Amino acid sequence: MAKDSSQDLGTQPISKLLIKQAAPASIGILVMSLNILVDTIFVGNWIGPTAIAAINVVLPVSFFIAALGMAIGIGGSSIISRALGANNYEKALKTFGNQITLTLVLTLSLVTVGLLFADGIIESFGGKGAIFEPAKIYYEIVLYGVPLLALCMMANTVIRAEGKPKFAMYAMMIPSVSNLIMDYVFIYLLDFGMAGAAWATTLSYLICLVFILWFFVSKRSEMKIDFAHLGLNFPIVKEISSLGFVTLSRQAVVSVTYLFMNNILFDLGGETSVTSYAIAGRMLMFAMFPVLGVTQGFLPIAGFNYGAENYHRVRETLNTAIKYAAILATMVFIVLMIFPESIIRMFTTDADVVSQGPNNMRWVFAATPIIAWQLIGAAYFQAIGKAVPALLLTLSRQGLFFIPLILILPKFYGEFGVWISFPISDVLATIVTAYFLNREIKRNLIPKDV
Repeated sequence: MAKDSSQDLGTQPISKLLIKQAAPASIGILVMSLNILVDTIFVGNWIGPTAIAAINVVLPVSFFIAALGMAIGIGGSSIISRALGANNYEKALKTFGNQITLTLVLTLSLVTVGLLFADGIIESFGGKGAIFEPAKIYYEIVLYGVPLLALCMMANTVIRAEGKPKFAMYAMMIPSVSNLIMDYVFIYLLDFGMAGAAWATTLSYLICLVFILWFFVSKRSEMKIDFAHLGLNFPIVKEISSLGFVTLSRQAVVSVTYLFMNNILFDLGGETSVTSYAIAGRMLMFAMFPVLGVTQGFLPIAGFNYGAENYHRVRETLNTAIKYAAILATMVFIVLMIFPESIIRMFTTDADVVSQGPNNMRWVFAATPIIAWQLIGAAYFQAIGKAVPALLLTLSRQGLFFIPLILILPKFYGEFGVWISFPISDVLATIVTAYFLNREIKRNLIPKDV
């Protein structure tokens, strides 16, 4: 019965299947994003606006290390989806075992380094002035929980790869809800301040891992590995690494982006500008949840059918995913263009932030309606195991366009140059992605005669 579930990826109607995969993914991302959003609101109102900036300094460091788990998860899950499509269950199991080993070894090593050089890392990522002390408190506690988060992020992609999107959704919802409850207890009731926010986050990662362990030992999962599967297999590690490097590179670029943005904005506008960016960044995570859900739902369907050589279904999945994601992105755009000030006021009543924030947010989301092409296009190459184009397209927005723009435009337009870099990089990255995706479809997605 469990095996029939993964085979559904190759037989059910695409539109129905995409909704079935994307809806739980969207709900899970929504709850996770709401957690980040409400957590930021709690911190801003119960601790202060500087605390928001402090968390914004820590996030790129902790999420880069945790992104190792996501990178290993997505890289390995691409292999698992294609292996299941080809009925090669032993390769799928061996891949999962290798994912676990790689995640533990790499994240524990990086956390050790991160704790040894804490002060220098925090300052490098914009933890200056009044931001440093609360950032250090948050950083040192959260980093202990990062390996747990990495395991959760890795395993979540595997759950989705074997066709169990609802359980993947639960794995995202449970820690988010528990984090909010513990936020209320630790910050509001016990007045633990930044330490309370950090412990709430770390313990929520532990709760998530407990749920995921339960799933894999239960009858609901077909990924029943043993100790033999944990031993590293070089060809599998190489394939996981090449595909996972795409995700890791993206997160590395995100972390570098935070580094540049926090420092550039601090120099141009101080704590107020950094806080404004932090709020816009939270909304970027939250508001895009339906589009990211479609992208997550798209991955296992495309990978499975590519592995099964059902190219007509791969093309249909691409077209349907882009259409759904574009409609949802446009709806997000409309809401954020109309209500930016109301959104800013949820986070803080600081007069300077409320004054600057709405206009900044409009620029951040100005090109949102076209982002579906870029997200789905980059995800497609990762789903089918083509690491080089996946890497290029994944890095195009921030690495090739956004970072150079924020280094150049502020010299001519000041802080305004930072904000207009968002839509310019979105447009350029979408054009590049559309070109490569269209070429791939014409060359390689040629339906076979049935």
